[in-house]
Amino acid sequence: MVNLKNGAGQARIIAGEFNSHKGPANTFTPLNVIDLKLKKGSSTIPVPEGWNTSLVVLKGAIEAGEGIVAKDAQMLMFSKQGEDIQVNVLEDSVALLLSGEPIDEPIVGYGPFVMNTKEEIAQAMQDFNSGSFGKIAH
Repeated sequence: MVNLKNGAGQARIIAGEFNSHKGPANTFTPLNVIDLKLKKGSSTIPVPEGWNTSLVVLKGAIEAGEGIVAKDAQMLMFSKQGEDIQVNVLEDSVALLLSGEPIDEPIVGYGPFVMNTKEEIAQAMQDFNSGSFGKIAH
Protein backbone atom coordinates (compact mmCIF):
# COMPACT_ATOMS: atom_id res chain seq x y z
CA MET A 1 0.00 0.00 0.00
CA VAL A 2 1.15 3.51 -0.84
CA ASN A 3 0.03 6.43 1.33
CA LEU A 4 -1.51 9.37 -0.54
CA LYS A 5 -0.42 12.95 0.11
CA ASN A 6 -1.91 14.85 3.04
CA GLY A 7 -3.36 11.69 4.62
CA ALA A 8 -5.99 11.45 1.86
CA GLY A 9 -5.94 7.64 1.91
CA GLN A 10 -4.05 4.70 0.48
CA ALA A 11 -3.42 3.17 -2.93
CA ARG A 12 -2.80 -0.45 -3.88
CA ILE A 13 -1.17 -0.68 -7.30
CA ILE A 14 -2.58 -3.61 -9.30
CA ALA A 15 -1.05 -2.73 -12.67
CA GLY A 16 1.13 0.06 -13.95
CA GLU A 17 2.82 2.71 -11.85
CA PHE A 18 1.63 5.14 -9.19
CA ASN A 19 3.80 7.56 -7.19
CA SER A 20 6.95 5.70 -8.34
CA HIS A 21 5.61 2.30 -7.19
CA LYS A 22 4.90 -0.47 -9.70
CA GLY A 23 2.11 -3.03 -9.61
CA PRO A 24 2.61 -6.78 -10.13
CA ALA A 25 0.37 -7.23 -13.21
CA ASN A 26 1.90 -7.14 -16.69
CA THR A 27 -0.01 -5.36 -19.45
CA PHE A 28 0.25 -5.20 -23.24
CA THR A 29 -0.28 -1.46 -23.42
CA PRO A 30 0.63 1.21 -20.85
CA LEU A 31 -2.13 1.40 -18.26
CA ASN A 32 -2.68 1.83 -14.54
CA VAL A 33 -5.16 0.00 -12.34
CA ILE A 34 -5.12 1.39 -8.79
CA ASP A 35 -7.32 0.34 -5.86
CA LEU A 36 -7.92 3.49 -3.77
CA LYS A 37 -9.16 3.83 -0.22
CA LEU A 38 -9.98 7.52 0.09
CA LYS A 39 -10.77 9.50 3.22
CA LYS A 40 -13.42 12.22 3.29
CA GLY A 41 -12.15 15.56 1.97
CA SER A 42 -10.53 17.04 -1.12
CA SER A 43 -7.90 14.98 -2.85
CA THR A 44 -5.50 15.33 -5.76
CA ILE A 45 -4.71 12.09 -7.57
CA PRO A 46 -1.75 12.00 -9.97
CA VAL A 47 -2.41 10.61 -13.46
CA PRO A 48 -0.32 10.65 -16.65
CA GLU A 49 -0.86 13.59 -19.00
CA GLY A 50 -2.85 12.67 -22.13
CA TRP A 51 -4.15 9.31 -20.84
CA ASN A 52 -7.78 8.23 -20.70
CA THR A 53 -8.76 8.23 -17.03
CA SER A 54 -11.82 7.08 -15.12
CA LEU A 55 -12.63 6.49 -11.47
CA VAL A 56 -15.09 3.74 -10.58
CA VAL A 57 -16.65 4.29 -7.17
CA LEU A 58 -17.04 0.90 -5.54
CA LYS A 59 -18.31 2.22 -2.21
CA GLY A 60 -18.95 5.76 -1.03
CA ALA A 61 -19.49 9.07 -2.82
CA ILE A 62 -17.01 11.16 -4.81
CA GLU A 63 -17.56 14.52 -6.50
CA ALA A 64 -15.60 15.68 -9.53
CA GLY A 65 -16.36 19.13 -10.81
CA GLU A 66 -19.33 21.18 -9.81
CA GLY A 67 -22.04 18.81 -8.66
CA ILE A 68 -20.94 15.73 -10.62
CA VAL A 69 -21.22 12.97 -8.01
CA ALA A 70 -20.64 9.25 -8.41
CA LYS A 71 -21.80 6.76 -5.79
CA ASP A 72 -21.64 2.98 -5.44
CA ALA A 73 -21.06 1.28 -8.84
CA GLN A 74 -20.88 4.56 -10.79
CA MET A 75 -18.01 5.95 -12.86
CA LEU A 76 -16.44 9.36 -13.36
CA MET A 77 -14.50 10.10 -16.55
CA PHE A 78 -11.84 12.80 -16.71
CA SER A 79 -10.23 15.00 -19.35
CA LYS A 80 -6.93 13.85 -20.87
CA GLN A 81 -5.46 17.26 -20.06
CA GLY A 82 -3.45 17.74 -16.91
CA GLU A 83 -1.35 15.51 -14.73
CA ASP A 84 -3.72 15.40 -11.75
CA ILE A 85 -7.40 14.87 -11.13
CA GLN A 86 -9.16 16.78 -8.38
CA VAL A 87 -11.93 15.09 -6.44
CA ASN A 88 -13.97 15.85 -3.35
CA VAL A 89 -14.50 12.65 -1.38
CA LEU A 90 -17.91 13.20 0.25
CA GLU A 91 -17.56 10.20 2.58
CA ASP A 92 -14.84 7.61 3.12
CA SER A 93 -14.80 5.74 -0.20
CA VAL A 94 -13.26 2.86 -2.11
CA ALA A 95 -12.61 3.43 -5.81
CA LEU A 96 -10.78 1.90 -8.74
CA LEU A 97 -8.64 4.31 -10.77
CA LEU A 98 -8.30 3.19 -14.39
CA SER A 99 -6.00 5.09 -16.73
CA GLY A 100 -4.40 4.12 -19.98
CA GLU A 101 -2.46 5.50 -22.87
CA PRO A 102 -4.87 5.97 -25.81
CA ILE A 103 -4.31 3.27 -28.42
CA ASP A 104 -5.92 5.31 -31.21
CA GLU A 105 -7.41 2.22 -32.87
CA PRO A 106 -10.99 1.42 -33.78
CA ILE A 107 -12.75 -0.70 -31.16
CA VAL A 108 -15.60 -3.15 -31.76
CA GLY A 109 -17.05 -5.15 -28.90
CA TYR A 110 -19.52 -8.00 -28.77
CA GLY A 111 -20.09 -10.04 -25.62
CA PRO A 112 -16.69 -10.86 -24.13
CA PHE A 113 -14.86 -10.09 -27.40
CA VAL A 114 -13.13 -6.79 -28.16
CA MET A 115 -11.41 -6.43 -31.53
CA ASN A 116 -10.74 -3.77 -34.17
CA THR A 117 -13.34 -4.76 -36.80
CA LYS A 118 -16.67 -6.60 -37.09
CA GLU A 119 -14.89 -9.20 -39.20
CA GLU A 120 -12.41 -9.89 -36.39
CA ILE A 121 -15.33 -10.24 -33.94
CA ALA A 122 -17.00 -12.75 -36.28
CA GLN A 123 -13.73 -14.71 -36.53
CA ALA A 124 -13.29 -14.70 -32.74
CA MET A 125 -16.84 -16.01 -32.29
CA GLN A 126 -16.25 -18.71 -34.89
CA ASP A 127 -12.96 -19.70 -33.22
CA PHE A 128 -14.64 -19.83 -29.83
CA ASN A 129 -17.61 -21.88 -31.08
CA SER A 130 -15.31 -24.35 -32.88
CA GLY A 131 -13.15 -24.88 -29.78
CA SER A 132 -10.09 -23.16 -31.28
CA PHE A 133 -9.55 -21.08 -28.14
CA GLY A 134 -7.96 -24.05 -26.40
CA LYS A 135 -9.02 -25.96 -23.31
CA ILE A 136 -8.85 -25.19 -19.64
CA ALA A 137 -6.75 -27.74 -17.77
CA HIS A 138 -8.12 -29.01 -14.49
